[in-house]
Amino acid sequence: MLVERAPAKINLTLLVKGRRLDGYHELASLVAFTGAGDLVRLAPGPALSLDVDGPTAAAAGDMDGNLVTKAAREFAARTPGAVLGAFHLTKRLPVAAGVGGGSSDAAAALRLLARANDIPLDDPRLLEAARNIGSDVPVCLDARARAMLGAGETLGPPLKLPPLFAVLVNPGVAVATPAVFARMGLKPGESHGFGAHPEFHDNMGFDALIEALRKGGNDMEDAAIVEAPVVAHVLAVIAAARGCKVARMSGSGATCFGLFATCAGAAKAARVIRRDHAAWWAKATVLR
Repeated sequence: MLVERAPAKINLTLLVKGRRLDGYHELASLVAFTGAGDLVRLAPGPALSLDVDGPTAAAAGDMDGNLVTKAAREFAARTPGAVLGAFHLTKRLPVAAGVGGGSSDAAAALRLLARANDIPLDDPRLLEAARNIGSDVPVCLDARARAMLGAGETLGPPLKLPPLFAVLVNPGVAVATPAVFARMGLKPGESHGFGAHPEFHDNMGFDALIEALRKGGNDMEDAAIVEAPVVAHVLAVIAAARGCKVARMSGSGATCFGLFATCAGAAKAARVIRRDHAAWWAKATVLR
């Protein structure tokens, strides 16, 4: 049995530069990954199958709709005679939540198939398959902090960021990315002109990184709040937590995050939020 973690992807910044003529939105985002997430296992074999369990398994979709299955089929289409096998997905991350859970699951499945078939992770067929599955899958293939540009097809080099102690909060409301983009109302060829994306580089100190993050934002927040007003409440609760340096939405929502200077600060904030909002999913983690 081969095993891969599928960590949550967090958009520390998300600039929507405009909408391309091909219909895709042009983005610039600094992405980091959590220390925990879903778990994907593979027992290599001739037939493809998928079992799903875990706290959020019910929302993960059936075999045909799950991105793990799509990843396996995209891989097989590019690798004649490939060994596939029985996948087992333990789903812990919220679904349709702006943290790339399904994309990270798909990327983990591609890494497992590469191992099972003795294919290096830099094989172009893997990246081609990742791009064909979804815009967040390429950045999840090598889950390290970096810039993600375009429609997700252009990736910057990995960045060495200081550990970021974070609390992630999801109110249990699914938010569909196409619906948020539709709320933004950009037509093909149209640009927002919201400004430049902040610059980030290797070995930034914590204070310098926080300062740069504050110069950015998430351009999808306003549209997501119209789609799901509870997002504004979540952001206010996180921002009010003692020691919170930045409170922001990830991706198209509804998951939001707060950044703290210490592990203890993030852990305490998560405990208080779970106590006061029992229906919400709240987790302290470290972003890298």
